[in-house]
Amino acid sequence: MSRRSVLSLVLVLFWLAATSLTAHAFPQAAWPTQSKGSRGADVEAIQQLLVHAGQSVAVDGDFGSGTDAAVRAFQTARGLGADGRVGPNTWAALAITVRQGDNNHAVRALQRQLNVKRGLGLSVDGSFGPATHTAVVDFQRHAGIEANGEVGPITWRNLIWHFQLVDRPDVAAVCTKASDVNGDSAHWGTAAAVGQLTVAAERVSSSGYGPVAVRDLSFEHGGNIPDHSSHEVGLDADIQLMRNDRAQCTGISRISRFDAQYSRTATRQLVQAIRATGRVKVIFFNDPVLIGEGLVQSHDNHDDHLHVRYCESVHTNSNYSC
Repeated sequence: MSRRSVLSLVLVLFWLAATSLTAHAFPQAAWPTQSKGSRGADVEAIQQLLVHAGQSVAVDGDFGSGTDAAVRAFQTARGLGADGRVGPNTWAALAITVRQGDNNHAVRALQRQLNVKRGLGLSVDGSFGPATHTAVVDFQRHAGIEANGEVGPITWRNLIWHFQLVDRPDVAAVCTKASDVNGDSAHWGTAAAVGQLTVAAERVSSSGYGPVAVRDLSFEHGGNIPDHSSHEVGLDADIQLMRNDRAQCTGISRISRFDAQYSRTATRQLVQAIRATGRVKVIFFNDPVLIGEGLVQSHDNHDDHLHVRYCESVHTNSNYSC
């Protein structure tokens, strides 16, 4: 190879390395549309960012009437379509660039996101200090984007899109069960799906039926998942049937609707709680009684678990649009 060829190759490799710094490691990363009825950590981020923008809104992770009004006011002030939906344009206007030395509600949103999506224990105090800077750099490396510690549009989009684990130490109403094929690696879902499911689980658990045991959702970054034809976008959740002995988390991993320990009463309560929280596209489960009550739909191979498909008001895949 000639010196000119070697030099050309070096320049090409240098260009590829340089451009990869701004490429998305997660090509599917996109702003998740949130709107009235949504719940979870991404709604908390919206609320913190609204507060930073001068709107008065409670930061509680529940996209209710107050958040809807604040979003519409923000959209009007910024010349956006005031439809109450936080889609790509509204997200981009809300997610201001933050960096070390800043102290504001946008940093609070960032810290909470890093804690939930990356399992960290940052203080959610709004102060962008060394610990937050290190966490940002680590996430940027994880995402394959420029690791400069500054949180701009690319970092925000990849972080907001990133899935979160469904089970956390501070949520006693939810536990996870390893699947036969995917083990413990498929317990990740969108913040919205996890938020909706957690609220339903807390309602059922507080009624005395015990915790809710979750099997597969998705992998950390989505994509094809063995033994499933779906579960690729963080919005499908397989859930154990509720039991008479309340041992969903500690009992035998798989019982079916034919088993003596199957509690139709508790499972009905769970399905009703899931539907009541909203953002549910369909629930598959082959219990003819619950099917007759209009709570679930029949689907092959769904005798031993609920398959809950959550949805967003706008999604690139029509199967997940509400």
